[in-house]
Amino acid sequence: MSLNILDLIRGQLGPALVTQAATQLGESESGISKAISGLLPAVVGGFANHSSNPTVLDSITGSANSGLLGDLLGGSANNTYISNVLASIFGDKVAGIINAISGYAGIGTGTTSTLLNMVTGATLGSVGKYAADNNLDRSAISGLLSDQKGIVSTLLPAGLSMASLGLGDWFGDSYSEKAAATATTATATEPHVEVTRAGATHVNVDRDEVKTEGSSIWKWLLPLLLLLLVGWFLMKQCDNKETVTTTDSDSTVIVEDSANVMVDTTMTTADRGEMTAIDLNGTPLQGYANGMESRMIEFLRSGGYTNAADDEALKTTWYDFDNVNFQMGSATALEPGSEGQIQNLAEILKAYPDAKIKIGGYTDKTGDAATNKKLSQDRADFIKSELTKLGVGAQVTGAEGYGSEQAVVDASASDAERAKDRKMSVRFTK
Repeated sequence: MSLNILDLIRGQLGPALVTQAATQLGESESGISKAISGLLPAVVGGFANHSSNPTVLDSITGSANSGLLGDLLGGSANNTYISNVLASIFGDKVAGIINAISGYAGIGTGTTSTLLNMVTGATLGSVGKYAADNNLDRSAISGLLSDQKGIVSTLLPAGLSMASLGLGDWFGDSYSEKAAATATTATATEPHVEVTRAGATHVNVDRDEVKTEGSSIWKWLLPLLLLLLVGWFLMKQCDNKETVTTTDSDSTVIVEDSANVMVDTTMTTADRGEMTAIDLNGTPLQGYANGMESRMIEFLRSGGYTNAADDEALKTTWYDFDNVNFQMGSATALEPGSEGQIQNLAEILKAYPDAKIKIGGYTDKTGDAATNKKLSQDRADFIKSELTKLGVGAQVTGAEGYGSEQAVVDASASDAERAKDRKMSVRFTK
């Protein structure tokens, strides 16, 4: 397959948009994220199942320069391209899909309907832009969409299936037969291995196979497993005697400066807390309870900046932007809702006019290293220029793009795992 278009679309559905949707629609961020994880494969499956439909192809080519990606949440509600595509790919199944996703994510049907439009808009805009950038004609677009048939059903999250969405007859008998044959072969020849996000591996052995081979296997396998377990336990006990465990109670996100290696302490969504009003000397800022703004203000109030002797005392402490996201491949186009955190940073600097900062940009390990470094530098420069427009440019001493130099996640890892390496950060300077 030439391209997994879900990777294109995910870049448009980042954390900033999830937060914006949760706020505007009155739902939890986890519910919004869960719904999007189910809607995206379904929508892409709809495009793939109707890859030669003239309405679908017209909508893709027509949306390329429509500005749809600039306002996915607000601009998708009454968009003609979106309504035409949904009618073409889902027909009378739309209500069933909305009900199934609402039950799965624990959100209202009205919210799911809005998110369905948003995800469809992201798909139209992303594919349309890709097609325009690569000069794809209608035949090539159709082929690209058709290529997705083999993967979309496997990307649905646990608890959802094409059948539960009322789409069980999609992709024709040949695809169903291939999938069934693959599943049968896998069951007959090898155990099913699952790897969790934490790295734990589970092997599910077919019960009938165990019964067939029976006691002849377990007579020697169980003692061997017990022996290995005892050996592992003894080794761990020996290791523990020589290991000193240290605990870092500072919740600030820490990375070393450009000359050193990044320390992986990236915050999770749960760590940063809920969106709330953060007190900046009597002025409320909207941000996460344990997010960038809160931590920077706490450091300034504590006298940490004032008491720092020089830049060496500050250069190892970086604060990740947790609500600033650029559109995929762009150094100047932000996802909706990202501007607010840059404005918050400007307000913090205005409240502490003696404080100075440096901007840092980072990418993951995928792609060309030189291109990544340029992109990260351009993004750091963009944030610096935005702060200058907001009147605090004199307090921004520098902007540096490190590219993938400090990335810690392997390029072969999933997009979700590599996301921790793609970020913008800020540190105090003297």
